[in-house]
Amino acid sequence: MTKIANLYGRVFIKCEIETKTGLHIGGAESSLSIGGVDNVIIRDPLSNRPYIPGSSLKGKMRSQMEKFHGLPQNRRIGQVTIHTCKNGGDYANCVVCHIYGLPGDSDFSTSTRLVVRDVQLTKKSVKKLGSAKTDLPFSEVKWEAAIDRVTSAATLRQMERVPAGAVFGPVELVYSIYEQADVARFENVVEGMQLLEDDYLGGSGSRGSGKVAFRSIKLTAKSRANYRQGQDYERTFDTLDDLAAALPAVMEWIEKDGVPVPVKEG
Repeated sequence: MTKIANLYGRVFIKCEIETKTGLHIGGAESSLSIGGVDNVIIRDPLSNRPYIPGSSLKGKMRSQMEKFHGLPQNRRIGQVTIHTCKNGGDYANCVVCHIYGLPGDSDFSTSTRLVVRDVQLTKKSVKKLGSAKTDLPFSEVKWEAAIDRVTSAATLRQMERVPAGAVFGPVELVYSIYEQADVARFENVVEGMQLLEDDYLGGSGSRGSGKVAFRSIKLTAKSRANYRQGQDYERTFDTLDDLAAALPAVMEWIEKDGVPVPVKEG
């Protein structure tokens, strides 16, 4: 029997990310190292400005969701280990694999629900950081000391960070709905954002870096019936907490008006 991917529509989350502490998302040392900094950040090769890769956002959300739901880390991909369902029965009840996807060489899968775009600095932050006296273009250098546990000798190292207060946006998360259960799974997307916000993004989070906050959140939807024009949710949210508090009403909107999924008969 041929399986059909049946796209009923998409829900879009657009917002901004504000750095509450310095943000370090590592770049390639060989090509991006500037001024002898030990740990450089990733930059757009055309503008030389820092940006947040969608893979960093999505990967962190996935990692937090795997821990939150107590899922086994059973698949090695490069230098990281993730959770991957090993059979169709496990997959049927797994919000993580449905939302964030499975490796391409898996024996079974369906379409990944969540797409996360790369995020550039806002024009306001570009102007603010461009005129500031930062250590490097659009970034600061944080000095750290690694202490030898035996000799107590300190070894200094440098880490490049985007300064606190910088704003990236627009962030765009695109959530596709293929079945009725995907409507309920939208709550887990918001859950992943909350878990990330309460943890950190990028590197050196346990040493103070990477605290971020989602803000100025707007929801839109495109269903089969109105895909060309789409429709907005009737309100925007200043913070992620505001969205979480309104989630029951948001879910009702998605189910009835945003991306209604026909009820199967029989």
